[in-house]
Amino acid sequence: MTAAGERFPYCLAGATASGKSAVVHALAKATGRAVLSADAMLVYRGMDIGTAKPTPAERAECPYVGLDCVDPDTDFSAGRWLEAAAAAPDGALVTGGTGLYFSVLLRGLDPAPPADPERRAALEALPAETLSARLAARGVTLPDMRNPRRLVRALEILEAGLPLPRGWTETARPVLHALRWPRAVLHARIASRVRQMYADGLLEETAALAERWPVWSRTAAQAIGYAEALGVLRGTLTLSEAQERTVIRTRQLAKRQETYLRGQFDVRWIDCAPGDTVDTLAARVADAWRL
Repeated sequence: MTAAGERFPYCLAGATASGKSAVVHALAKATGRAVLSADAMLVYRGMDIGTAKPTPAERAECPYVGLDCVDPDTDFSAGRWLEAAAAAPDGALVTGGTGLYFSVLLRGLDPAPPADPERRAALEALPAETLSARLAARGVTLPDMRNPRRLVRALEILEAGLPLPRGWTETARPVLHALRWPRAVLHARIASRVRQMYADGLLEETAALAERWPVWSRTAAQAIGYAEALGVLRGTLTLSEAQERTVIRTRQLAKRQETYLRGQFDVRWIDCAPGDTVDTLAARVADAWRL
C-alpha cells in the first residue's frame, strides 16, 4: 500500500444505491472522523439531487472532502481528485462509487507520458498476445495480461522512458471492503432512488444548472439522471421514458462498478440482506475495519 493508502485505511466501496454513503456517514458522525468522497460525480457544484450528494445538514454533522470541487462545465481528472484528497485528515473514512479513485488512492497515480495519439493507435491495433510479448521482452509481467487497455497503457509508459507504478506489477492487490446486495434487491433500491430523485426536484435542479452553465464537461453531460432530465426538458424524452432509462443506466453502472472492484482489488465483501439497517451495516463495517 502506498503512503496515501496508509493515510486512509478505512475505505468502503460498493455499487451505486448500496447505501455505502449512509453507512460511512453514520460511522464518521459516531467517531468524529472526516469523510473523503471517492465519487467522480460529487465533485461537481450544483449537481446535488442526481448524485445523492450529502445534504447541508449531513455536511454540518461531519467534515467532507472531495465535494463541490469544480463547476459542471469543467473537466476533472483522477489526478485532480488525488490533489483534493490531500486535504483530508489522516484516518478519514473513504467512500464512493468511482473505482479509479480508490485505485489512485491505494496504488498511486500513473505517470503521464507525453500524448502520442499515433503511438496509442498503433498499440491498440495489436492483439493482446503481441502486446504481452512486447512487455515480456522488457521483463515485465502484469497480474492481468489479458486486458488490452492495461497492456497498451503499460507499453505507453515504458516506451516513454517512465517506470511503471509499483502496484501494476504487484500480485498482491490492495484490500478494499465493499457492500454487496442480492441483485434483485439492489435493482429495487435503484428504482426507488430514481423515483425519489425526481420527487426531490431533479428536473428543476437540472433546469437551473443548464441555465447557469449551458455547456457542460463531457463527464457531467453524461451523468446518469441529468442526461435523461435534460432530455425531458428538451422534449426528446417523456418523464416515464427518462425515469426508465435512468434506472437501466444505473443498473448497468452498478454491474460495471462491481466488475471493476473484483478485477482491481482484493475485495472483502460485506453481504447485505433485506432488513439490514444503516446502523446494523455500520456495525458490521466497523467490525470489518476494526475501527
